[in-house]
Amino acid sequence: MPFALYLLGLAVFAQGTSEFMLSGLVPDIARDLGVSIPSAGHLTSAFAVGMVVGAPLMALLSRRFSRRRALSAFLVAFLLVHVVGALTTSFAVLLATRVAGALANAGFLAVALVTAASMVEPNAKGRATSVLLGGVTVACVAGVPAGAVLGEVWGWRSAFWAVALLSVPAVLAIARAVPGGAAGTDGAAGATGAQDTAGPSALGELRALRGPRLLLTLLLGALVNGATFCTFTYLAPLVTEVTGLGSGWVPVVLALFGIGSFVGVGLGGRVADARPVPLLVCGSLALLTGWVLCAVAAGSPVAVLVLVLVQGALSFAVGSTLIAQALYAATDAPTLAGGFATAAFNVGGALGPWCGGLAISAGLGYRSPLWVSALLVAAATAIGGVSLGLSRRGGREAVAVAVTRPGGDSSA
Repeated sequence: MPFALYLLGLAVFAQGTSEFMLSGLVPDIARDLGVSIPSAGHLTSAFAVGMVVGAPLMALLSRRFSRRRALSAFLVAFLLVHVVGALTTSFAVLLATRVAGALANAGFLAVALVTAASMVEPNAKGRATSVLLGGVTVACVAGVPAGAVLGEVWGWRSAFWAVALLSVPAVLAIARAVPGGAAGTDGAAGATGAQDTAGPSALGELRALRGPRLLLTLLLGALVNGATFCTFTYLAPLVTEVTGLGSGWVPVVLALFGIGSFVGVGLGGRVADARPVPLLVCGSLALLTGWVLCAVAAGSPVAVLVLVLVQGALSFAVGSTLIAQALYAATDAPTLAGGFATAAFNVGGALGPWCGGLAISAGLGYRSPLWVSALLVAAATAIGGVSLGLSRRGGREAVAVAVTRPGGDSSA
């Protein structure tokens, strides 16, 4: 894998820390700014909404600039809004900074995904995606628990300052090492740094994004990611109020989820290119079973600690594979593929916490987001299973038509 991929992963680490760290800071933010815990949880949804809206728009905007310049600009904007977020005393302003930060993050990730895919062989998109998303999993392992510790010791604002500082070396590294090809060019142009802008038009890319395989993949990704964010956003109150562990255990639980996600992305990256369907089928069924078990056993500390690790691995193995499959399904949209994959997965990132917050507000308790996660994965599994069955049935019928065609020429 090219070294520049790992530098992109460093930037994704800083952004992933910001996106996920609120799961350990929600109670503190709620107390400090005088809002309810479900309201503070909407900060995660606001970030995801910004990602949904911003990913395709920022991807279109990035067509006008080189990949290096677009990535640097998005990351600098991300850094600055975190400074504002660390300084504000208004929940409304903090909410606005989350949306603005998400727009910058969306643009960065949209360009980074297609840049990563262009740096490797055409059949290695899964591995390239796993390296890039490795930054997110390292954020779960180290960045998010560290943010929770900072929040415990110096308050939630210190975590925002830490994200801003983390972004500084990433900005410098990207400016020096990422290829400078135009965002809308093909892989060769991006890899060599040539400023060839003869890629497909924006309208041509939009047409390429209407394929049923891509739309199905994006839908499944939204549902699976929604399940992940639904529970992850409310892990802190789940651990303290349902499982009965002290607040000091929150960073440990977050770290376990991150370790699992790191393992899941690594394994998924090795399998996603060669055997994606078995991974998605088996992984989704196991993921569904895990959410149900976690909901049932949420009062047991041992069960929660084990299942958080397992669910982190399964969630990111399935999720990263779906991202890779979206890139495979949209090869004729080199700029917008990453944008729409980012948008779809953050539809889930917005839907999950919102649904979990509704369940909590309805008086169903902090265990209820686990059941919502199970329902979202059940929907993804059912839709994926029906689609796979119809696809295989259609293939068999096509073979039968060819064999029984008049004249008996099955090769026609």
